[in-house]
Amino acid sequence: MRRRLRAVPRSRLTVRDLLAESAAGVTQRPARSVLTALGTILGVATFVAILGLTATTSAQIDDRFNALTATEVTVEDVTPDRPGQPAVAFPSDADARLTRLHGVRAAGVYWPVALDAGAVRAAPVGSLDGGPQIQVVAASPGALAAAEPHLVQGRTYDRWAEEGTQRVAVIGSGMAARLGITTLETRPAVFIAGTPFVVVGVIDDARRKPDLVLSVTVPRGTAARLWGSPTGERAKMLVTTETGAAQQVADEAPLALDPAHAENFRSVPPPDPKALRAGVTSDLAQLFLLLAGICLVIGSVGIANTTLVAVLERTAEIGLRRALGARGRHITGQFLAESALLGLVGGLVGSSLGVLTVLGVALARGWTPVIDPATVVAAPAVGLATGLLAGLYPAWRAARIQPAEALRR
Repeated sequence: MRRRLRAVPRSRLTVRDLLAESAAGVTQRPARSVLTALGTILGVATFVAILGLTATTSAQIDDRFNALTATEVTVEDVTPDRPGQPAVAFPSDADARLTRLHGVRAAGVYWPVALDAGAVRAAPVGSLDGGPQIQVVAASPGALAAAEPHLVQGRTYDRWAEEGTQRVAVIGSGMAARLGITTLETRPAVFIAGTPFVVVGVIDDARRKPDLVLSVTVPRGTAARLWGSPTGERAKMLVTTETGAAQQVADEAPLALDPAHAENFRSVPPPDPKALRAGVTSDLAQLFLLLAGICLVIGSVGIANTTLVAVLERTAEIGLRRALGARGRHITGQFLAESALLGLVGGLVGSSLGVLTVLGVALARGWTPVIDPATVVAAPAVGLATGLLAGLYPAWRAARIQPAEALRR
């Protein structure tokens, strides 16, 4: 009897048969298989699209950095408070001193004027009392030029208005609408702390200091004569330079302003572009990779749930296979292969969708798409791993089904 039992060969499941069985199990219910793989498709597509868009936007950050941030220097007044010390350490010809430096395109002094709430109103009607406070900024003509505003109407004031303490102002287009100013041909005016200022220009954007759009900008000399020196926040200088000259200008600016007391000024050069790019890229990657991870988790849960339901529905089939000689590891391998196949298909489709998303966004924005080939290659492997992990429990559950119990059902 023992010899006869030993003579019975053990059942075997070849790799070819395993792949054929898993493919048959997946294609038996195509609609369910598509919905099951949808979570993995979305997760992998998000994974590829995020990495591709992050790399693509990083390249654009370099261009914008060179155009704006890399050519901007801020000089701060850090004079210690001492008796007899002037409230503004910047000399009256600070604009001209820095403009003479090699590589400087424009430079000017500015500071916020401390006024009571509701100090700005229209003339003769349209009072803004009770509304949000409007900031008044004292700025030299050089500061306005360095901010690079976009004029809708009129012009900015010049050096003559600065030296003659003229009562002129430049306002934003949104504020002009609130004040009821539609044209400058009638020489409209605004009242600032009871003093009328003629509006000479309306702007709708400022490349380097966008808060000017929400402010009323007046000449520095006029503000100093009417309301005195700045209180609270000290004066600063905005300097625009040629590309590559920012660091040199930042080093020379304090000496150019006051050779005897250069320590009263602190230059703030632009940050390192590599560090800025790395920081922005890291923040974007961490945020969106978390979203991709959530999608993959949802996809794996969907595969696990569907595979477990398939195990329950195919209990009789599993029992029949076991009765005909299939071993527990054969059943485990079959269901693992099915879930892995779903994950692999989801990874391939998701990788394709992710690449198409990157290309579509880049074409729509006029960018150069940047996609790491390693990401595209790794994406299907991520889907395969997701399917394998999702199928572990259902496959283990299927292998524990007893043949006699299964056949009774």
